[in-house]
Amino acid sequence: MSRINTNVQSLIAQRILNGNNQSLNQSLERLSTGLRITRGKDDPAGLIVSERLRSELGAIDGAVKNSERADQVVNIAEGGLQEVSGLLTELQGLITQSASTAGLSSEERQANQLQIDSILQTIDRIASATSFQGIKLLNGNFDYQASNIDSAIDDFTINGAKFSNGSTLDVDVTITQSAQLAGLYLSFGATQLSLNGSTGSSFVIEIAGALGSRELTFASTITVAQMAANINTFTEVTGVTASASSTGITLNSAEYGSSKFVSVQVSSTGGVQAGNLGIYDFDSSAARTIDGSSGQAFNSTVALNGIRDAGQDLGATINGLAAVSDGRTVRINTDFLDVEMTLSRSTSEALGVVNAFDITGGGADFQLAGNVDIAGKVSLGIQEVAGRKLGKVDVGSNSSDFRYLDDLGSGKSLNVVDGNLVSAQKVVAKAISEVSSLRGRLGAFQKNVVGSTIRSLNIATENTAAAESIIRDADFATETAALTRSQILVSAATQTLGLANTQPQAVLQLLG
Repeated sequence: MSRINTNVQSLIAQRILNGNNQSLNQSLERLSTGLRITRGKDDPAGLIVSERLRSELGAIDGAVKNSERADQVVNIAEGGLQEVSGLLTELQGLITQSASTAGLSSEERQANQLQIDSILQTIDRIASATSFQGIKLLNGNFDYQASNIDSAIDDFTINGAKFSNGSTLDVDVTITQSAQLAGLYLSFGATQLSLNGSTGSSFVIEIAGALGSRELTFASTITVAQMAANINTFTEVTGVTASASSTGITLNSAEYGSSKFVSVQVSSTGGVQAGNLGIYDFDSSAARTIDGSSGQAFNSTVALNGIRDAGQDLGATINGLAAVSDGRTVRINTDFLDVEMTLSRSTSEALGVVNAFDITGGGADFQLAGNVDIAGKVSLGIQEVAGRKLGKVDVGSNSSDFRYLDDLGSGKSLNVVDGNLVSAQKVVAKAISEVSSLRGRLGAFQKNVVGSTIRSLNIATENTAAAESIIRDADFATETAALTRSQILVSAATQTLGLANTQPQAVLQLLG
């Protein structure tokens, strides 16, 4: 049949040409943009997935920048701490130098004190001046805030804590094993030493502790109080303290813990007299109660070879987690809580529960993961390094009597002119340990947390970008093949449309 009004073949050719043109335009668009998906209709499901991957890439990129920024912040803090560490080392040398009174004039000691004052001022200045974009780093600005601190806590450090904003974190300690001093009891049965040996005989014992040992010789009729006083003159050498009772002497280690001990070896009894004499242990479950069944006579083989007793570390859990202990100090280190605390002497010797303190805020928070939640946050405590905070040492024997680095200043109790240099050196040593520990924590944070996080995030970036690329990017090999195909089809369809349009003209021949 031949019709002019409706050219069906032309309509078909037009439809096919339009379709080929659309395919050609799509290939040109993909090749020019490099993307397979530019709008939702290209691949609805693929667009949803790729947009989600792009969002993850943005979050990961932000986390990488946060990690790099954290590394820069810690670098600046480390620089300040390095200077403080050097000043503390110099301070230690000045104390040792000033302790040698022979050949050291008062003017020279005064000059040393002036240097110490200058060092203390410089440490405080560094603590207040070290900053990043105006944010102070070493003045306690990034230390944790605590409230409701129990009097049973002598000292504590919060190294890290993570909890929801606006809430508090309670820290509770359950004491499961008491801390104990090493201890032995020397029973003489009287207020003074009574010997029954030959003329000039003596009672000779060697007393040893964690710091060292000394051999002491006692003559007849010396009182137990005088014996205890003589033993205490060597406490700084032996690490052993002595206290006299009516008929004997209690020997204790100066500090708590399993690494501390007291040892007594009898070298000569001197014919010591009276009954129930000898060396006794203390009850393991009641540290201050003498175990009457443990007695060893002064002339026994055991006493002549030496009797030794060790202290005991505190056993405790913190918020239900088993704590690592050393003497009266306990610590836990987890992703959500890193605290260290020292309990008072009386509290550490008894079992029970201590509501230590509440953490209410503070700390340096770094978002090192793409997802903003508590799991992706790393919290770090940076304590203040000013002289009034560093070197806290209990210099009392039975009660809390604390001294700080600031006490080395002129006119204070630990100055090098007329102060206690033994305690001064302990304070400086503690300050050096605190600064070194802080530097070590910051270094571990940089190496093991920031460094590893950056490497991990970079790998995640690569893998996420690769996944997004597979879904969204154009495959040029495929698209160039499709382009060539579309070009040929468009050319063919154009020629076909021309033929279809000329076909009705043949009908005119029927009109003659």
